Amino acid sequence: MIIQIDVQSPEPIYEQLRNQIVFGIASGQLLPGESIPPIRRLAADLGINLHTVNKAYTMLCVEGYLVMDRRKGAVVSVSDGNGDSERKLTKALTLSAAEARCKGMELDAFLSLCKLNYEKVK
Repeated sequence: MIIQIDVQSPEPIYEQLRNQIVFGIASGQLLPGESIPPIRRLAADLGINLHTVNKAYTMLCVEGYLVMDRRKGAVVSVSDGNGDSERKLTKALTLSAAEARCKGMELDAFLSLCKLNYEKVK
């Protein structure tokens, strides 16, 4: 999996990194049990601060996407995550739905957009 960071983006680098790893897991580019690069190596490869990578990895661990293994380092989790995952997803979808309504988008169009993006990740 190739990770690309946009330093001009208003989105923080740690969030870009976190999101790309989540997309990698969802799309099957990163498989359960697979090790991902160590923090120091990924930071050096991307030319970013190791604390930024550490913050992204910590978020991914808390959210249940990664687990830390003493021998393997960061590993893609085989679990379904924790109970906060559904609450976080519900909050994000609720905000997206509110934004769609503010822009005048009909429910069918919103649902089609959700379905299209869900299938795009596969």
